[in-house]
Amino acid sequence: MRKAYLLAGTAGVVAAAAVLLINTSSSPARNETAKEASNKSPTAAQLPIGQVVLFSSGVGYFQREGTVEGSQRVDLTFPAQDINDLIKSLTLRDLDGGHVSAVSYDSNVPVERTLQSFAVNLTTNPTFAAILNQARGEKVEVVLQQTNATQPGTLTGSIVGVETKQQQVDKNVVAVECLNLWCSDGMRSLKLSEVQRVRFLNAIMESEFKKALETLALGHDSQKKSVSLHFAGQGKRAVKVGYVVENPLWKTSYRLVFDNKKDEKEVKAEKDQEQKAKKDKLYLQGWAVVENQTDEDWNGVRMALVSGRPISFQMNLYDALFIKRPVVEPELFASLRPPTYSGRIMGDAVTFGMANGPAASGGAMPPGAPPVSETFSRNRALGGLAADKSRQNFERGEGQGDGKGLWKLSDESMNLSQGVQSAATASKLGDYFQYAVDHAVTLPRQKSALLPIVGTDVEGQRVSIYNERTHAKFPLLGLVFRNTTGMHLTQGPITVYEGGAYAGDARILDLQKGERRLLSYAIDLGTEVMAVPASDNGRVTAVKVVKGVIHTTTKVKETKTYTIANRGEADRVVMIEHPHRPDFKLTSEDKPWETAADFHRFRVSAPAGKTTKYVVSEERDFGSFISLSNSDDQSIRILISQPVTSANAKKALEEAMSLKGKLTAAQRELQQVERQLAVIGQDQERLRKNLKEMPQEAAAYKRYLKKFDDQETQIEALQKKQKELQDDEHAHRRAYENFLANLSVE
Repeated sequence: MRKAYLLAGTAGVVAAAAVLLINTSSSPARNETAKEASNKSPTAAQLPIGQVVLFSSGVGYFQREGTVEGSQRVDLTFPAQDINDLIKSLTLRDLDGGHVSAVSYDSNVPVERTLQSFAVNLTTNPTFAAILNQARGEKVEVVLQQTNATQPGTLTGSIVGVETKQQQVDKNVVAVECLNLWCSDGMRSLKLSEVQRVRFLNAIMESEFKKALETLALGHDSQKKSVSLHFAGQGKRAVKVGYVVENPLWKTSYRLVFDNKKDEKEVKAEKDQEQKAKKDKLYLQGWAVVENQTDEDWNGVRMALVSGRPISFQMNLYDALFIKRPVVEPELFASLRPPTYSGRIMGDAVTFGMANGPAASGGAMPPGAPPVSETFSRNRALGGLAADKSRQNFERGEGQGDGKGLWKLSDESMNLSQGVQSAATASKLGDYFQYAVDHAVTLPRQKSALLPIVGTDVEGQRVSIYNERTHAKFPLLGLVFRNTTGMHLTQGPITVYEGGAYAGDARILDLQKGERRLLSYAIDLGTEVMAVPASDNGRVTAVKVVKGVIHTTTKVKETKTYTIANRGEADRVVMIEHPHRPDFKLTSEDKPWETAADFHRFRVSAPAGKTTKYVVSEERDFGSFISLSNSDDQSIRILISQPVTSANAKKALEEAMSLKGKLTAAQRELQQVERQLAVIGQDQERLRKNLKEMPQEAAAYKRYLKKFDDQETQIEALQKKQKELQDDEHAHRRAYENFLANLSVE
């Protein structure tokens, strides 16, 4: 198969290198060169995987280690989808004075196209005669069957071609294929049925034929590509080959154990009711889930697990890419194309928190908080009073089966540290965190394994976590978990055990060293919570006037009352998750235990057998504005009557109302005069029509004429008054607008 070559320099890291496509030729001038290269071809060596580093971003770093002697070739096989990652990340080191001469790999072209590039084309499954026809002119050695003593056994000559001849056999005429060969004594025609063996005497043709056969063999698995690493040097040398390819991300799962085993002193203290809470021992065990999805066994490899998530991507470096070149226009015909610009990123910085946990905090517990690892009785994990009843029945032997034996079993302490110790050493790795497995790992191909990486005591405090969106009636059993392991904990499921019995499942997101997080693993049926919201219509809290525009601030108060009924026999700490709304401000006396991006969390003590109420109050301010020139008097009077309106603002508003009243009165009088003029104008139009139709000698004519004359006198008086009122209205309007333009008071 055609190969692509990466040419490298001396010993060191091979990064991007020039890529050459090597096409062999059947030219006789190259026969000697090809023969020498064939004789000096390095023998193949093997480099097993020695180190594996898995990342939680879907990639893995693999390092192969071994020795080479002299000039040797290392052949590796990779899935086709990994070649792009290999070209991007491959590193080669020849540690003892040698150097890397080249890296070659199968090109990404169809097998048929590759076969067509060889001197002998085996694409269409050619016959013996067709293969010889392709080699016309080549010098060959032909071994024949010995049919008689006079016929030579071996002939040497150049192929002229293959022809089909008609030959009579008995009474039939059959077609016979014959090889025409030019020999030293002339041309010979040999029946192909008598030819036992043909060998090319040209080393290049022989090499081309072998490569074509190798290509056919490799083409059987089109999903695999071979990569050859060429090392050059003297003597034995240590070499290392590293690369990053796609690999299933490693995962973690945890076991958290509450050890409830009591000694005699603790039992006596509980009976005397001198101690209502006891300290628990919390033990965290973490397992890493790793998978070998490669086609090679991992035998005694060094393994490290990195919890960071480096940016990793694929780029098409394997396929041949062709760039469409632009067409350059002559300057006379070139026109200016519109440029494009990238947009500016808008918005303020935002602080993000975990969706299912508190904001990162490394501080201590609030003052007055119960001791770390404070516990309640086991009936919490079993559902409150109903569980208490069941346990009492079992202890008395009233249930089915041997109840005492069952409870004795659940009371046994579960010590996960017995027989299982952490097999990894945790350390900081730049911005990441690494778990280096302390012993060599052996994992067969296509197999998965669990490796213990965490095993230590941790801190925690039991709580009940109430979130109305999660469950409207019951809180969840959980704990405030603090990462005191001294290492980074990656996200994963946590199976909780209490006193040797399964208590529930939890899930944790990535947790930094010293960070705390809430965990929940069961429903607390012994506690019930009812959330009742309430809201007022709001009240005006501030009034100010700016350039004739009244700005008001209204405060709306919302409260939510959480009624907690603890029906159990032990005191509880209930963590209430109240929605965090950025436009609302908390006004409750108690500050939240912590605030995340999505919730405020309040820590509430709920005594056993009692009902506790907890109120969360919030306020929100929203503003509105109205223009004095467009507002009605009633709205202004309401603002004047507000207690929060200052004396200066009230005086200014009253003066504005007075000026507006004068303007309104002037407008009213002017409108009255304008209406009178309109009525007289309509009556005069009627009088004009009557005077045209009536004889001048009629008494009515004279009466109409006198009335028309009187109205003209009235019109002159009204027009004069209209002019005076218009001037008055303009003066009042200007005074009012000037007052509003200069009015700014709080």
